[in-house]
Amino acid sequence: MGLTARNLKGLFLAHGRELEEYLSRRVRCAHTAADLTQEAFLRLAQQPVEAGAANARAYLYRIARNLAIDHFRQDERRQTRLVPAEDLAAMPDEAPPVERATASRQRLALLLRAVAELPPRTQEIFVLNRVEGLTHLEVARRLGISESSVQKHLARALSHAMQRLKDL
Repeated sequence: MGLTARNLKGLFLAHGRELEEYLSRRVRCAHTAADLTQEAFLRLAQQPVEAGAANARAYLYRIARNLAIDHFRQDERRQTRLVPAEDLAAMPDEAPPVERATASRQRLALLLRAVAELPPRTQEIFVLNRVEGLTHLEVARRLGISESSVQKHLARALSHAMQRLKDL
């Protein structure tokens, strides 16, 4: 339960103008100060009656001060700082050079072809382990085979893939 409308109106009439002037000096903008003043009274109205009962004016100024601080923090987050063109130009380009990117795509295509040449069971084991990230034990359990069988299929797949990449 907040303040009654009568008490709030009395506080506004008694302190509204001086509070707005105080905020105007702090934020250096009359419109913002007016908005913050209204917000301060709104927040005071939402407080329990006991809050600030000893000194409503001081409590109101505390709310207004906190609102001004919040305003500056939000304003700081919204600001965009300019970065000199020299600093932007000095930033390293993280994109790989065209030649390296092209070579990587060719190796990937060759690897995919090499995997496609494998027997279906070996392909499946390779994908589960190397693409999906399952451990040897997890692959073995999923496929109902021994862990050593998984290791043999992977050795065959990796040997075949390495041979194909050497051919490049």
